[in-house]
Amino acid sequence: MIIKKLIKNIDYLIPIITLLLILTGLVIIGSATNITDNPLLQNIFLKKQIIAALAGITLVTISLFFDYRILRDYVNIIYILNILVLIIVLFLGSTIKGGQGWIKLGPVNFQPAETAKLAVIIALADVLSKGRYNVYHILGLTVPAIYMAIPFALVLLQNDLGSALVLIAIFVGMIYVAGANAKFLVGTFLTGVGTVVAWITVHIYWGVPIPLKSYQLKRLLVLVNPQLEPLGAGYNVIQSKIAIGSGGLLGKGLFGGTQNQLNFLPERHTDFIFSVLGEEFGFIGAILVLLLYLLLLWRGIKVAMEAKDEFGQLLVVGILSMFTFHILENVGMTIGIMPVTGIPLPFLSYGGSSLLTNLIAIAIIMNVNIRRKKMLF
Repeated sequence: MIIKKLIKNIDYLIPIITLLLILTGLVIIGSATNITDNPLLQNIFLKKQIIAALAGITLVTISLFFDYRILRDYVNIIYILNILVLIIVLFLGSTIKGGQGWIKLGPVNFQPAETAKLAVIIALADVLSKGRYNVYHILGLTVPAIYMAIPFALVLLQNDLGSALVLIAIFVGMIYVAGANAKFLVGTFLTGVGTVVAWITVHIYWGVPIPLKSYQLKRLLVLVNPQLEPLGAGYNVIQSKIAIGSGGLLGKGLFGGTQNQLNFLPERHTDFIFSVLGEEFGFIGAILVLLLYLLLLWRGIKVAMEAKDEFGQLLVVGILSMFTFHILENVGMTIGIMPVTGIPLPFLSYGGSSLLTNLIAIAIIMNVNIRRKKMLF
């Protein structure tokens, strides 16, 4: 009886879209990592991604039988454990591509910054839904901001600017829905952008130092003009734009992308997987994937609007904020309109930690969705 009610209330578009994105990702990862001495059926990247996908789908299925509100009973444990792991990784973590944010678990590399995003979402949903803080006023934002600021600082210390910015996006999206002053949020955002632009300008013309690491500063500078370092910081963006532009309307076909197959495009199975998609499947393929994302976000908004309590609504909003920032930033950096921060494209980019986190996020959305009506569990 309970299973029938669960099945009846599922918004099937959400799991269908998610599966389509995962399958698309597997195809693109297969192409991006397919070299002559690495046959497709022996591709270790593809095997690991398939294992992560199957594990995630299993977790999604099991989680549907547990009410999402049980998360409130363990919110402090979830949050504190994630903080402890973020601290541990600063001392014992492995450094990959300049960021010390990985823990080796045998053949698997685990990235705590990914699960920290969900921990922050759960913690903020709990805090904001209790009505203790009037987030319309600045003072009311203090406690929620602290919940975000601690993992933000720890992730930033790992040299993972991308994940740190995701936490800010999650925070802004959730406090806005919780009742924060929209004018204050817009004003703060414009002030922040204006400050960064002004600081870069005076740095270029007057040499005023900026409190950023050299590679972070170069990423901001090449956003304005990639040709400043065509063989350095600007190389990735230049090659990405060439790849996407050369794909034309219909693309060069699977395994047919020259920038991809000839190894001109760096990080093509992770950060720049959208570039491979654009080159091999063209404008049509890229638009279809973006439409899948748009449809997923739309269904997620519908779930948030129909949630039976504020806690569930804020959980979904936090997840949608996370997805939206990932998509806009990742796609934006591949076409040169956003700085290169190294965050993955949800469900497409290679990475077990990212895929598992995103699937758990989908599980939470589905859980809120199927319990939008009063049911006996």
